[in-house]
Amino acid sequence: MQISLKLTGLEKVQKQLAALSGNQARGAFAKAINDTAYQVRRSMQNEFTGVFDRVTPYVLRSVQVKQATADTLNATIEPTYYGSKGADPQLVLRAQEFGGTRRDKRSEVALRRVGILPAGYQTAIPKTPYPGSNDGYGNLRGAFIVQLISYFQAFGEQGYRANMKDKRKATLRNKQGIGSIAAKAVFQNTLGVRYFVSYGRLRSGKDRHLAPGIWAARGIHESNVKPVLMFVRTPVYKPRINMERIGNAADADNYLSSRLRYRIRQAAGV
Repeated sequence: MQISLKLTGLEKVQKQLAALSGNQARGAFAKAINDTAYQVRRSMQNEFTGVFDRVTPYVLRSVQVKQATADTLNATIEPTYYGSKGADPQLVLRAQEFGGTRRDKRSEVALRRVGILPAGYQTAIPKTPYPGSNDGYGNLRGAFIVQLISYFQAFGEQGYRANMKDKRKATLRNKQGIGSIAAKAVFQNTLGVRYFVSYGRLRSGKDRHLAPGIWAARGIHESNVKPVLMFVRTPVYKPRINMERIGNAADADNYLSSRLRYRIRQAAGV
């Protein structure tokens, strides 16, 4: 969304405006535009909080303002990618504004590349998240995603060294093993874990009774089986974000007029 200068509602400050030099006036205009841009930013963040379930701080902080200057009398407010990690928030939010499908996450690209994630499917967290996997905002923790991708050797050429070897998988599976190897009395552990993929009724196999996705088996004889990451048909989103509604909530035109009068008086020393 852009905020540009609209010289309306300035009748009450015509005298002060006339007393300002060109640079002073343009400086006051730029400040008023920026005031309005940050007002719209607040409205946009409120919109995200209202329409999304547990919106992440990353998405809220991504709404940035490119400020107006005396030379460029317009400001832009939009979600902006920042940092070296995380998804581009514009890509995340595009389907929420216009509807349609979302782009694959990087983890989905990796799992699809090695043939684990079927065509036409994306991933979703189970209704009851796997213990230790959830970041509290309905997403998997970054470190947990890395472990899954490593476990299934889904890192590409540049990250292949991070792919988990069989020895490491065995260590993970036998973590906190109970018993004595010498006495040949080692029992299945209680804290170790083995991840596996089920395709449910999409394919034949012994795990057809489980829904498609990545599952974890742990406990004695691996009897404790829980879903970790489900495979779901690529969803089609309905539009949820409305920029016109955001602008109306910010009352941008009236707010800009008010801030113009304030900034002109301020520049004039009134």
